[in-house]
Amino acid sequence: MHYTGPVYRHPLEANTPILEITYGCSWNKCVFCNMYRDVKFGASPIEHIKEDLQELSQIYPRNLRKILVANGNPFALSTKKLLEISDLIRKYFPEISVISCQTSIRNIMHKSQEELNQLYEAKYDDIYIGLESGCDDILKLLNKGYTSDQEYETLEKLKNSKIRYIALLMGGAGGKEFRDAHIKDTAKLLNTYPPKMISIITTGIATGTGLAKMRDNGEFVQLTEREIIEDEIALIDALDVPNSTYFYGHHQNNIARVSGHMKNKEKLIEGFKQKIEDFEKNQPEILETSLVREYL
Repeated sequence: MHYTGPVYRHPLEANTPILEITYGCSWNKCVFCNMYRDVKFGASPIEHIKEDLQELSQIYPRNLRKILVANGNPFALSTKKLLEISDLIRKYFPEISVISCQTSIRNIMHKSQEELNQLYEAKYDDIYIGLESGCDDILKLLNKGYTSDQEYETLEKLKNSKIRYIALLMGGAGGKEFRDAHIKDTAKLLNTYPPKMISIITTGIATGTGLAKMRDNGEFVQLTEREIIEDEIALIDALDVPNSTYFYGHHQNNIARVSGHMKNKEKLIEGFKQKIEDFEKNQPEILETSLVREYL
């Protein structure tokens, strides 16, 4: 298999085969991220893709239903290229029903409604989008390269195309300054365009990143672990999404790991409250600190 630099995938995709069609990140300017700092963005040669599909076909059954195309921003490729890759995938795995990937609002927003409709027909679905937040101040702080208006416009096109998305959010992304706005604006965005799944990760501040410098000079004040958990409770409480929406809170960065469908909203909230009680009983000092997280 041709893999260039680090390869990332959501924990729930641990058993999904990964096909590299791009490497690195087409933006690579978010202040919190060091995933692809040493990898220049590029597109995989079509011959490499063919060779990798041939190799995957020796491992996975012909009736494989889902594949993950990597790495950072596959939707940065032209629609023509993505359709060509879809045709290749379905040549080897004719029963593929979902071609998933991780991408950004920046990459999707440049595609027309017609293009997104075509991509849906070509089996692109269940795409992971690093929204991080629905708050403009936080998007600017994190240097995401788009605004909340562009989030709304892009998710509207996705909705019209029937492509489902997974919302990747950063707990505590606004720090102390934008804490309340982070919850309010993010809930509003998700309520307007409900995702298939909400996946939240506590913000990690890796050494050498722009966010680390902002923390060190006082521009960014981290939330305590108690505040992070309280904000997860507040977000869930503010959400009005379909019962089928799944809330995933089991990322390794999260000290309070609670997951479940939104039909069990109250149970999720009680789960987080119980985590606070458990820490207060056994490790109370943790709740009033900000743990060091050197990874996303």
